[in-house]
Amino acid sequence: MEKFIIEGGHPLRGEITPGGNKNAALPLIAASLLTEEPVILHNVPEILDVKTMRDLLVSLGVNVTHLSGNSWKFEAKDVRPASLDPDLCKKIRASILLAGPMTARSGGLVLPPPGGDVIGRRRVDTHMLALRALGAEVNYGRTFSFSARGLTGADILLDEASVTGTENAIMAAVLAKGTSVIRNAASEPHVQELCQLLNWMGAKIENIGSNTLVIEGVNRLHGAEFTIGPDYLEVVSFIGAAVVTRGTIRIRNAGNQYLGMIRLVLGRLGVHWETEGDDILVPSEQKLEVEPDLGGAIPEITVMPWPAFPTDLMSIAIVLATQSRGTTLFHDWMYPSRMFFTDKLVGMGAHIVLCDPHRCIVQGASQLFGEKMESPDIRAGMALVTAALSAQGKSIIRNIGQIDRGYERVDEKLKTLGASISREKEQ
Repeated sequence: MEKFIIEGGHPLRGEITPGGNKNAALPLIAASLLTEEPVILHNVPEILDVKTMRDLLVSLGVNVTHLSGNSWKFEAKDVRPASLDPDLCKKIRASILLAGPMTARSGGLVLPPPGGDVIGRRRVDTHMLALRALGAEVNYGRTFSFSARGLTGADILLDEASVTGTENAIMAAVLAKGTSVIRNAASEPHVQELCQLLNWMGAKIENIGSNTLVIEGVNRLHGAEFTIGPDYLEVVSFIGAAVVTRGTIRIRNAGNQYLGMIRLVLGRLGVHWETEGDDILVPSEQKLEVEPDLGGAIPEITVMPWPAFPTDLMSIAIVLATQSRGTTLFHDWMYPSRMFFTDKLVGMGAHIVLCDPHRCIVQGASQLFGEKMESPDIRAGMALVTAALSAQGKSIIRNIGQIDRGYERVDEKLKTLGASISREKEQ
């Protein structure tokens, strides 16, 4: 076990390049199971969740080769049904992404229950309904069992716009016989990148970026080479860290095309940044004043499916609100435990009322003070790092393996920007 020791109050300055999108890397790695030819991926983030996914593919017979830097080759020439390690599957929720490609390519898979962040119940029913619609037999006891003697295209209405459910449906449908229509599909940047890679591999997917995908099944896919785009969650995390420390940074290759709604929502907290091409410039001068709704009403920031404000940025937004003058209501209806980390911010001096598991009210601006804390999940962990960077005094954050699951060398990147942060072994 390791911990971060952070001395707050150091403005961030300099420039940074974000890593590849974790939520794109995981389904793209899974997609390599759909062809016997090599799939080469560049800008793969070197994080724990990606390592776990690579280990899972190795157990299925995939030849995984590190080329150089953040480039990897995946060759699934002879995939085989295997008894997957339950401990590996419990580490990441994305293990469920193996169901679609393995059912399409090799006729089935037995999968231990997936794991991931403990932020409340995370249903997998959408995956089951989609794969059954394509002709797979799905059973659940102590494990998930998927089997099929060939899949057939179908008109599928997803019961929710699940990101991983959409990705599983896409990966199964590209090798199904006939045409599939996936309605109420998720359209996040990582879903779009999965579709783009699959089309480069020979799939026929139309309406990419919309909530209605049309997929004409093909008999086989071939290899491809693809560069994963920047992780917009990491980009916004660094924006938040610069803002709360009153720093000024440049984020190179930030993927501005995906930040429109995020920029709009954070603008209501008085946060702004400038763009130069695909770079972002975060100035030290920030308004940091909550913009009320019409009539002076308290504004509400609510998460919704893309292209609305994403749930994974709720924790960072709450920390920003602690430094913004005014009152804001936050509502995350998706996960019943997303808000529970706010007690740690209260312990640092934040003025937060937890209304219920889904809502909290933040009144800022508050002076935060260093504290000893545990990282409960990836996004809350990064939010606590952000809060500690702005706090007066020293903070200790334990269980940082959670943060390492989603952020590549975040402490090293923050150090290059002038943060006082060190990684130490727990005694």
